[in-house]
Amino acid sequence: MPEGHSVHRITRQFGRNFVGHRIESWSPQGRFAEGAAILDGRTMTDAKAVGKQMFLEFDGEVWLRVHLGIYGAWDFAGDITRDETIASANGRMGQTNQRGTIIDADGEDSISSIGAPRRARLRMSEQEQLGDEITEWPPAPVGAVRVRLLTDTAVADLRGPTACEILDAAQVAAVIAKAGPDPLLETTPKARRAAEDRFTEAVRKKQTAIGLLLMDQSIVSGIGNVYRAELLFRARLNPHTPGKLVPEDTVRELWKDWTKLLTIGVETGQMMTMDKLSKVDYEKALAKRDDRHWVYKRDGLPCRVCGTNIVLEIMGGRKLYWCPKDQA
Repeated sequence: MPEGHSVHRITRQFGRNFVGHRIESWSPQGRFAEGAAILDGRTMTDAKAVGKQMFLEFDGEVWLRVHLGIYGAWDFAGDITRDETIASANGRMGQTNQRGTIIDADGEDSISSIGAPRRARLRMSEQEQLGDEITEWPPAPVGAVRVRLLTDTAVADLRGPTACEILDAAQVAAVIAKAGPDPLLETTPKARRAAEDRFTEAVRKKQTAIGLLLMDQSIVSGIGNVYRAELLFRARLNPHTPGKLVPEDTVRELWKDWTKLLTIGVETGQMMTMDKLSKVDYEKALAKRDDRHWVYKRDGLPCRVCGTNIVLEIMGGRKLYWCPKDQA
């Protein structure tokens, strides 16, 4: 399932190429025909992410809420601003297993800043690799597209989401109020401190294992299986420790580390969780997941720190990877 960094990147893509534009909207699949008709002809005015959910605002205080879930993803085509991660993934955004980022030293793109818009026909399905040249505009929808959003120069197709619905402003506020804090939503020191306090208090009053709490989207927004495993290892924290027994300083450090890793994920497009890498190792880590993480997907392999084999177990119905020595 896409984690918080992917959803933030997708909303920023909408901010760059769709916000401020009049949108044509329809449902090629037919399952979202009524909702698409409500959006059709409106101007997109805002795009924001809260954890794993994204909200696109249109004039008249009409919102589109999307939760990608396990199978959902957006495809983009047209004059799309892209960085090297988007280029490496051929525009397929929202998939945890998307391609790594290949650094092109001679290219115009940069993982630290999105480049100028380029007219490109990016990958429009999982099975088919399409070329860079657009021979028709707009390109025909490929597969079961739930909703298509089209401007004069760009198109976004949504497939397979868990949730896709029209909300008003009050309903959006209610949904966000139920979600745990998201570090990237807070723009002032006071608000950031309040978010940290909210997370800390929520964790410290629970008997539930910290490995489950980090996946609870009402406790903290955006953390999924990869970030959960990596955050716990970086904190050298046993995933079975009840939240109320985790020292307050440790909980606050978890929040600060999540803020750091989420920011890196948004900037690079990859869940980079290893620190102090050489330039060569950093580029290898961007390109290949096997070189990017401390414990995730490393079950049976020696811990990078102590050499103990990494353990795989099921916690809360999801795979958990951890080191039984360093996280004792």
